[in-house]
Amino acid sequence: MSRGTVLIVGGGIGGLSTAIALRNADYEVNVVEIQEDLHSSVYGVGIIQPMNALRALDAIGCAEACMAVGYSATAWGQMLDVDGNLILDMPGARIPGSRLPPMNGLTRPQLHRVLIAKALETGVTIEYRKTFTTLTDGPRGVEVAYTDGTGGTVDFVVGADGVYSKVRPYVLDEDIKPVYLGQSAFRLNIPREPEIDRIILQHGPEGLAGFVPIGPDLAYLFYNMTWEEGRWLDQDRMADELRARMAPFGGLAGRVRDAYIKDSSDIVFRPEEWLIAPAPWHRGRIVLIGDAVHAVTPHLGQGAAQAIEDGIVLAESLSAHACHEEAFTAYTERRYERCRLVVESSVAIGEYEMDPALHPDFDHAGLTQHVLRSMVQPI
Repeated sequence: MSRGTVLIVGGGIGGLSTAIALRNADYEVNVVEIQEDLHSSVYGVGIIQPMNALRALDAIGCAEACMAVGYSATAWGQMLDVDGNLILDMPGARIPGSRLPPMNGLTRPQLHRVLIAKALETGVTIEYRKTFTTLTDGPRGVEVAYTDGTGGTVDFVVGADGVYSKVRPYVLDEDIKPVYLGQSAFRLNIPREPEIDRIILQHGPEGLAGFVPIGPDLAYLFYNMTWEEGRWLDQDRMADELRARMAPFGGLAGRVRDAYIKDSSDIVFRPEEWLIAPAPWHRGRIVLIGDAVHAVTPHLGQGAAQAIEDGIVLAESLSAHACHEEAFTAYTERRYERCRLVVESSVAIGEYEMDPALHPDFDHAGLTQHVLRSMVQPI
């Protein structure tokens, strides 16, 4: 017997994970996604899945499939100097008694295929090239008008439509905008060198190069650096710019620069933005998850993890409370401080990377380890 109907706006990682969790809790779930198809809704190259992300994915039956197509590391990472010499190891954190690894990496399209397959298997409906035009919340449901001219009423609406959420104004009075960190990143898929068996961070004089395994033979390079807000490069200049930025590096980063940074069309460039919206994260029958309320810079690999956790907790809260107001309040109470820790810690790491001289006592590895240990605690 159905517990109710839910519309999820946004077919990204958070939206799909939430759809599966709610469907498993006996809700009828429909996902609308404005992009045309799976491929066009996936932005970026690879993705890091810390242990807490894997635990949440395991709860919706997706962890094994993710690990099967990805690369499961036996430790979180290492830090190297500009010449490639080891500075220190970062072991990461484990959930006591769990079989899950400290980190799994995979490509974003692979993750979306896993989530879509599970969503369809559980009975979720997904509609592409479609979103809402208006939401009208009422005592018996939310009336929804769609871009294709249709309409209907659902019990609840979940805004999983990202940092520039169109659902957010229906929940928050304040006009929340993401904050540009002052840092941007290049990303590029590369063949996996043997030493990329965990996250490798290599500090340079003006930026940080990183490497993440995302398959037996595949990894991705990222390069974080200070970048003027609003400045964009033509796509055909990406490779030249990235090679120039990485000129000081030796060791692994130097080898990768010389061997693989050649085709600008393969490079993804993205500014780093963040936000943490004030609670509550709901109004009436409309609730927000993921980047719509807690956009995370990538420094701790926790953005997708937190969105997936949102979906698990939201489904648990709705199942545990007969009143949706109580359920949504409980959801936010369980999520807010955890998400705030991730957002603020990621911002602190990014600020340190942009100018280490301004933060001489900052412990990058120590803060990373603290957050990872916090994340393996119960949600």
